[in-house]
Amino acid sequence: QVQLVESGGGLVQTGGSLELSCVVSGSGSEYYSIAWFRQAPGKEREGVACIDSSSGRTIYGESVRGRFTISRDNAKNTVYLQMDNLTPEDTAVYSCAATIIPTIFQSLMDYWGKGTRVTVSS
Repeated sequence: QVQLVESGGGLVQTGGSLELSCVVSGSGSEYYSIAWFRQAPGKEREGVACIDSSSGRTIYGESVRGRFTISRDNAKNTVYLQMDNLTPEDTAVYSCAATIIPTIFQSLMDYWGKGTRVTVSS
């Protein structure tokens, strides 16, 4: 069983930055790749980014590529999502998830966190 706890959400103005954290724990958690997803009100959940457990290889969704950066600190069991140049369209609940296969397809996630809310004001 793997547990994931997100933090770092909040209110930010357009053009601002925010860093989200996902603390990962549990048996075998070090072998899982970690992905970030988001779900805006009234919209489908969207894959944002993923980082491989060992190689550090990253995957990004088209809508955030070039603005968001995913990183991992294995010593702290934490995955970060640095979000820059935010717009109101980035407003959503952001959740991290664990997957054996590095991907941003939500159907392939094995464990999920509860999410943290990000609101970008115009």
